[in-house]
Amino acid sequence: MTRALTHPLRAIRNWHSALPPIRRVLNWLLVGLVVGGLVAVGVVTLTPDRSCGAGVDKRADDDECTGVTDGGHAFMAELGPVSDRIKAENTKVTKSGKAYATIALMIPMTFTEDDVAERAQVVREVQGAYLAQYRANHESADEPAIRLVLANPGRDMTRWKEVSDQLAGMARSGKDRLRAVFGFNLSVTRTEQTIAYLTREKGIAVVGGPITADDLGNDRENPRRYPGLAKIVPSNRDQARALTHHLKAKPRDTFLVEDTHADDLYARSLRAAFRAETKGTPYSEQYDSSKAIPNDFVQMVNNLCDSRATTVYFSGRPPALAQLIRALGKRGCADQRYRVVTVSGASTLAYDPTMDWDAFSYGAGLTVEYATITHESAWTTGNPPGTGGSAADFRALSKLVGGGEKASGVGDIGPTGLADGRTITTYDSAATAIAGIRNRTTTKGQVPDLGSIAAAWPRLHGDQMVRGASGWICLNGYGTPYDKAVAIVRLSPRKDRHIEFEKLAWPDGHPPAEQCTAAPD
Repeated sequence: MTRALTHPLRAIRNWHSALPPIRRVLNWLLVGLVVGGLVAVGVVTLTPDRSCGAGVDKRADDDECTGVTDGGHAFMAELGPVSDRIKAENTKVTKSGKAYATIALMIPMTFTEDDVAERAQVVREVQGAYLAQYRANHESADEPAIRLVLANPGRDMTRWKEVSDQLAGMARSGKDRLRAVFGFNLSVTRTEQTIAYLTREKGIAVVGGPITADDLGNDRENPRRYPGLAKIVPSNRDQARALTHHLKAKPRDTFLVEDTHADDLYARSLRAAFRAETKGTPYSEQYDSSKAIPNDFVQMVNNLCDSRATTVYFSGRPPALAQLIRALGKRGCADQRYRVVTVSGASTLAYDPTMDWDAFSYGAGLTVEYATITHESAWTTGNPPGTGGSAADFRALSKLVGGGEKASGVGDIGPTGLADGRTITTYDSAATAIAGIRNRTTTKGQVPDLGSIAAAWPRLHGDQMVRGASGWICLNGYGTPYDKAVAIVRLSPRKDRHIEFEKLAWPDGHPPAEQCTAAPD
């Protein structure tokens, strides 16, 4: 906003009186110069950066708008339609006269034009958050109503601390009544710092999204590592176990490719998980994703050709995996067929414009399979088991996505897609946060205390489980999911270049015998 300083001397005196005597003398010299300028022009106008919206600002040293918005600001052009819907829904909530609580989706939401896959991913995640809010407010009579805000810490989460403090202020506010932060889509050091700060220092309950690093959570050895954190997806260790049950590959026929980047919790966790699953393999290659060049992967493939391995376990992120696929598409051992396997971090690979799809048809052939959190066909094709999830729970979301404005009332939220699981996972993360808030509501018209939300997590099993679109979400006493299904998928190089569902799998090799009635320690 623009503010006129009509009484500059009065403001300066009030400020100056609080200074020590020596500083007063020095500052009066400076003030004389400043006031001279003020008197000369009469009025000084302070003009803040108007390119961002309320609650969102831009630092002088970068071009990102970061902070918290109720939908009034779209962090990227592609977020415009869904941001408008969030703003409209929030306005209805706050003007309804009903009690409401606020939940915040915290993920990086500003990417460059070249970050095509990341931009598409963010849109789908924000859409998932909105659809959970919409369903909670329109398809349930439970209270309180849900207000949704979007918290952007920057593309590299460089402003996580400032944005976390902003959210902490909203948690203390009687107007905002923020009760949970959810999302968190990268298992990296800054995500760990943010979750630790929110849960330990600020007492705010957190629900993770697609964060799969094993040590980014609570367990028997560290039950209070992140007090108030709930996770909804299988860890890298669980995904690796499920993948191994599916593959039935012998360790001597496997080849490990490992990212050693020190700050990537996802790669570190996956590296340990794959080593456990391929114990005894004689073949491995390492790279540091912060320093790797394309030729590194060419050399890895040369060594792969010299081995007897046919299955490549990859512990790294999609950009490096795309480099490996490209190198495999030009391998010298064209007569050898390879299968590359990894876990859910690969979910954006199908949207990467640098993907060399021709590599799949080179020589004897190549397949890329991975265990992922879910897929749109997981509960609606074949003969899904009677436990672990249901087609009806998935249809509750797909109806909102595919119904259109006339059918569901959600309005225009932009192009949608469920195949990569990002919309589904964020929807389930928001739904879990909402369940935690509403399960702690004891009196109609009231919002539960901030400190009480985390106590809901150990109750979310049995009849209180969250019927997620990705499958049932059953939490143990540490806020960690158990008996959670994963989807085994593969990249399809056909003309439509999509993510093809293969089967459901479980860490123990079979679906749960019961309806998550007993939470294991």
